[in-house]
Amino acid sequence: MRLTAWVRGHVQGVGFRWWVRSRALELGLAGSAANLADGRVQVIAEGPRAACDALLGFLRGGATPGMVTGVAERWTAPRGDLRGFVER
Repeated sequence: MRLTAWVRGHVQGVGFRWWVRSRALELGLAGSAANLADGRVQVIAEGPRAACDALLGFLRGGATPGMVTGVAERWTAPRGDLRGFVER
């Protein structure tokens, strides 16, 4: 599966993207976390559905409680074009 999530809150910055990258790599996901101009962070992750669900749970309140105020998500078929997990 491919998960695209838009995270709102106090999330822009290296620390939050590092937490997301670390968790995604633990789960074996490929993708990226990038700051958007409107203050959100866009997370794109591709891998098994269970791993993507675990990352989504992490984004909604995992290791960074209080930072995230909302998460919107979209599920699509995997493209297979992602390698590793990068911060942008």
